[in-house]
Amino acid sequence: MAEVISETMQLTKPTLLTLLLFCWALSSFSQTKSEAKQPNIVFFFVDDMGWQDTSVPFHTEVTQLNKDYHTPNMERLASEGKKFTQAYAYAVCSPSRVSWMTGMNGARHRVTNWTLRKNQSPDPESESITPPIWNMNGMSQTPGEERAVYHVTLPQKLKEAGYETIHVGKAHFGAQGTSGENPLNLGFDVNIGGHAAGGPGSYLGKYNFSADWRDKGNHTWDVPGLEKYHGQDVFLTEALTIEANKAIENAVNKGKPFYLYMSHYAIHAPWEKDMRFYQKYIDQGMGEFKATFASMIEGMDKSLGDIWAQLEKLGVEENTILVFMSDNGSPKQTPRNLPLRGHKLTPYEGGIRVPLIVKWPGVVEEGSQTADKVMIEDIYPTFLEMAGVSKPEKDSEDGESFVDILKGKTGPDKRTIYWHFPHTYDQYPYSIVRNGDWKLIYLHEDQRLELYNIAEDISETQDLILEQPKIAKKLAKDLTSFLKESQAQMPTLPATGLAIPYPDELID
Repeated sequence: MAEVISETMQLTKPTLLTLLLFCWALSSFSQTKSEAKQPNIVFFFVDDMGWQDTSVPFHTEVTQLNKDYHTPNMERLASEGKKFTQAYAYAVCSPSRVSWMTGMNGARHRVTNWTLRKNQSPDPESESITPPIWNMNGMSQTPGEERAVYHVTLPQKLKEAGYETIHVGKAHFGAQGTSGENPLNLGFDVNIGGHAAGGPGSYLGKYNFSADWRDKGNHTWDVPGLEKYHGQDVFLTEALTIEANKAIENAVNKGKPFYLYMSHYAIHAPWEKDMRFYQKYIDQGMGEFKATFASMIEGMDKSLGDIWAQLEKLGVEENTILVFMSDNGSPKQTPRNLPLRGHKLTPYEGGIRVPLIVKWPGVVEEGSQTADKVMIEDIYPTFLEMAGVSKPEKDSEDGESFVDILKGKTGPDKRTIYWHFPHTYDQYPYSIVRNGDWKLIYLHEDQRLELYNIAEDISETQDLILEQPKIAKKLAKDLTSFLKESQAQMPTLPATGLAIPYPDELID
């Protein structure tokens, strides 16, 4: 009997050890599998880049700008990812940035114009229409801050899920002297170069990235945190890229998934020559301004390639989602994005349609494209779903995840998108609704509606408001319902002090 017991014990010890080893291996496998569900996310966000400011054609035809500009890394991204031909943002920067941070439509978060100085709006006075008192201080770290919106941000949610959250470049989330001017208050672990201003004083290191060289004492636009590059012959786009790649390496060395918001100041004004690329455009026969603009575009594209190379070098490319997008259309001073009508700040496609490409290894079909409509606030729920993070309550979220579109699981595109700009800055106020092929614009000052079929008339040359009264009426009702539901702020008429009528009141 003792011999039997002894033999059993001899068998039990290695069996127990084997079982423990198996459990450890299973735990390690589960942990690795869990970590694999948290991909790194790089959001490469460009400022003031129009739909056609690239050698990647987003139109059904190659345009002249596609031929003029050189963006090889965007071309590679499109060949390895999915191109969105009908991606939208707001027509000006701050609303787009607050919307991706919160998932809220601009009408709801009320940061409907660009921000800079506390409690000051850039809207000029008008005798015919008065803008509302909007959230001109941008985003807030806490509820209750005056003229600001509070919401749990995308980087906050990702940070809570274990991500290293990195901000590089332009912030423009909140006004000077408010909590929202510092990205570290809005969920980012790292902030490189981000503050209240929406543009740099200069792109040139020799001028310390400051406007002081041309406007003595003006430091409003100084890019913070890049003092090591002051006095050097380096372009801002390059300096930010170098710092971004260092931050990526630090996150990888920590063994953490990372979210990099690579928010370039380029290609926003002031337009300054990136001498690494400028001369070749002059040699192609371009004028000085267009060659300058083209050089800034190519410098931005090189940054994309350099960050991509860093992902490959560190061995994390296959577990990194790379998203390229712009915050609004190109400014009126730059070459027009034909065939689109309009430019930055306008309600037409040239102001709101932007490039969007997504590379998601193993998920997105390479070299694919879609005409499904997406909006800037969709970034919030999409990135959360990509990261496996639960979404917040629906009560303050307008964005819709486009993960299914990325996976090719879509059906008919039934998306309705809304814009609201109740301001007098550069343009007079307007609201827009886009559903299917149809787009209705409500011009507040004139109390007038315009209707376009975008599929048949991408240049918005044929106003069909009189020819299609039923469609106009339906869209006017949809827009009115949204404006009321979101409690959108409406301009008022100085003569009466009353708010302008809703669009459905203009149609019998």
